[in-house]
Amino acid sequence: MAITDKIYLKNHRQIASQLDANIPKSAFAGATLDLVFSGEGLSELDETTRDRVLEFAEDFLDCGCDDAPYCGHPERKFVRYLLELRAQGLGPDAIVDVMGDDYMLYAYPGDVLSFLDSAVRTLEATESLASVEGDGEAAEEARKRRRELSG
Repeated sequence: MAITDKIYLKNHRQIASQLDANIPKSAFAGATLDLVFSGEGLSELDETTRDRVLEFAEDFLDCGCDDAPYCGHPERKFVRYLLELRAQGLGPDAIVDVMGDDYMLYAYPGDVLSFLDSAVRTLEATESLASVEGDGEAAEEARKRRRELSG
């Protein structure tokens, strides 16, 4: 299961109440994107929630694809965001706190830790494969990224 499947709306019940609709807790669920991030849904939210939702939409949902936001770009952008937070030296608990402050989202720190561990293992494998193939540049890049994530 992808980490974006484990990212939830922090004030899910409050948002559902403001929209007067049942919506999934998952921030990247299609129904959530349809209801919360539509212009009509935004007008129903209180100012603080609306501001955070707009920031999320601007940072992750803004792409030129015909299928946006169902093209996969929002999820990839969010994964990049999580990796950048880790590269800044934040641990899983701090990453969850920042997500909440930035976008009113939450995840379980254990899920974030599992995601980060998987990313490190993937980079280790990439480094090994690049070395076997004689691609020193790719191996060094993977090693550098792995060190950033490992802290």
